Amino acid sequence: MKQEERLRWLIEHLLQENKDCRDVPSSEHERKQLLRDLMNIRTPNQVSKEFLEIQDEYLSEELSKKKITSLNDLSPIDEHIYIWKGDITTLAVDAIVNAANSSLLGCFIPRHACIDNAIHSAAGVQLRLACSDLMTKQGGREPPGTAKITFAYNLPSQYVIHTVGPMIQNEVTQKDRELLESCYISCLNIAADHDVKSIAFCCISTGEFHFPNYDAAKIAVNSVKGFLKTHKMNVIFNVFKEVDYDIYRRLLKTN
Repeated sequence: MKQEERLRWLIEHLLQENKDCRDVPSSEHERKQLLRDLMNIRTPNQVSKEFLEIQDEYLSEELSKKKITSLNDLSPIDEHIYIWKGDITTLAVDAIVNAANSSLLGCFIPRHACIDNAIHSAAGVQLRLACSDLMTKQGGREPPGTAKITFAYNLPSQYVIHTVGPMIQNEVTQKDRELLESCYISCLNIAADHDVKSIAFCCISTGEFHFPNYDAAKIAVNSVKGFLKTHKMNVIFNVFKEVDYDIYRRLLKTN
């Protein structure tokens, strides 16, 4: 099956699953967008082996078209610490960190710009299924400051570590700072428990959760530096915006 055939097969399967009678778009770009939309809104119901095989082949082919970055491509800014600006779904490290919401099921808003959406879209439907299993066993929503780990499925990393950061309503409180620190420590501890040697952090709680960028970065750097005093692990601060890159660079140069 060629890539275009896989794309159409997946779309038609998901449309049928949703009892959606819309026409498949004529352009390849629109078809790819529709597939992502349908994956974003899909609830964590079981799926056939055939679907997973075709989806995995499709996502693997799409990944092969992207530039994959590994730890060897980066230069440390401090001992065992790196800064990298780019798409976290193209990082070939042991684990990447996902800034999740309390359902831990990923973002259901089609093509939303959050990192949760990007990671689930690139990993495939297995990631939501795995998270759903964790939440079912837990019997409730994920509290802020904790962490869960899953395989990364169709991502170039081995694991995804999911953490829920504090959401800022008005001003940042001491409790918010403690919860954000706990996110980083919880992720690092669960990574160490799974023999992770390299981990990439996104900017937890910034953006949609409104934690001020500088304050969040300072907590991230201090948490990681404290952890590395007693553990050996390579840590990448993955940023998407130039402002965050500059903040982390200043903090790490002056620490």
